[in-house]
Amino acid sequence: MTWQPNSWRSFPIQQVPEYPDLDRLNAVEKIISGRPPLVFAGEAQSLRDRLGSVARGEAFLLQGGDCAESFAEFSANNIRDSFKVMLQMAVVLTYGASMPVIKIGRMAGQFAKPRSAPTEVIDGVELPSYRGDMINGPAFTEDERIPDPRRLLRVYEQSASTLNLLRAFAQGGLADLTKVHSWVADFLKDTPQTQRFEALAERIEESLNFMKACGVTSATARPLAETELYTSHEALLLGFEEAMTRRDTITDEQGWYDTSAHMLWIGDRTRQPDGAHVEYMRGISNPIGLKCGPSLDPDELLRLIDILNPSNQAGRLTLIVRMGAEKVRSGLPPLLRAVKAHGANVVWCCDPMHGNTIKASSGYKTRRVDDVMAEVTGFFDAHDEIGTYPGGVHFEMTGQNVTECVGGVVDVTEANLGDRYHTHCDPRLNGAQALELAFLLADLLKRRRDVPSYMSKAV
Repeated sequence: MTWQPNSWRSFPIQQVPEYPDLDRLNAVEKIISGRPPLVFAGEAQSLRDRLGSVARGEAFLLQGGDCAESFAEFSANNIRDSFKVMLQMAVVLTYGASMPVIKIGRMAGQFAKPRSAPTEVIDGVELPSYRGDMINGPAFTEDERIPDPRRLLRVYEQSASTLNLLRAFAQGGLADLTKVHSWVADFLKDTPQTQRFEALAERIEESLNFMKACGVTSATARPLAETELYTSHEALLLGFEEAMTRRDTITDEQGWYDTSAHMLWIGDRTRQPDGAHVEYMRGISNPIGLKCGPSLDPDELLRLIDILNPSNQAGRLTLIVRMGAEKVRSGLPPLLRAVKAHGANVVWCCDPMHGNTIKASSGYKTRRVDDVMAEVTGFFDAHDEIGTYPGGVHFEMTGQNVTECVGGVVDVTEANLGDRYHTHCDPRLNGAQALELAFLLADLLKRRRDVPSYMSKAV
């Protein structure tokens, strides 16, 4: 079948909001289709090349950011602080693992979330579920919960502003390695993980001083002064994605690209091989991701791989595993064996967040940091068992001083979840907890580098 950006409309679809005014929705999508692209084909191709190096075991993927961006929390300070945490984590990984780190933000487009039910009931009142600011509002009122197409225009505008600021941060001086000490947020100053980071920063500073004496500085070597940060989000609302899909007229590839982000992924609830989301994603040339939950069997995964990456191009497809801490060691190895035997070039990435969501006794949805760390460790152990490469991590975090996930070196308890619980959707790691994750990853990668037997265990 010949693919077109609207081919998905002929396929069964999940997680679609019911817009009461389809004429207005069509009008808004037409407006968006005439807006400038947010990213460019060449940038998406560059990311695909970078992910190809991850697939070959030559780099590591760090993909993180908000569970769901919101209109209310949109500010330059919040974007800056999340960017700083990503820089800190990347430096920890680069220094500890001695390999390049590819940074992708769940930013500048992550406004929609799948829901387990289309409606929710509170005190006998039933209203549509909150699906992210892209679709409706979080307040439990009829006006807020009605899907409103005008929100799509605001998403486009906020994403454009966020991307503009991220590019400025990445290339305008904030990412300069000589400023590594300035990446630590004030509220993190006295935490154990920050003290460990500061000790690492001192060693980096010593290395930079040596290089400076040799004539190599951030003024003469751009990689010391700048960085690359790509953007990504779940391609959930396909009407918006279709409106942002453009044919490449600049590079030699001449393919179709979703210009709303450098990378898009398919969620665990929308990965039906004969469904609309898979149909849309198979036709765009961006690097794409596929969430792999515990219900995914090896045969279905191989079918999805063949649909989404028929040319077996390295860097095209990232498999984002979200099993849960208790299931990863038993659920992941069968998938690893099947994909390895199939000869598929993929990036294996661990999402240690979504399979570990619980409800605290206080009623708050939360995650235990210990469970997050346990799933990451289990992910690495499974790859060690099969002899494959654990290529990345996909997590939800914020640069804000939130209390949403329980535990960590700066102990957040169930009793104080309500102190700074700001998320509109799922709980996120705060800066200290994200740094703790980075040091764990660095230790696991260093173990594999220093002990070659970890890379060659027999099946």
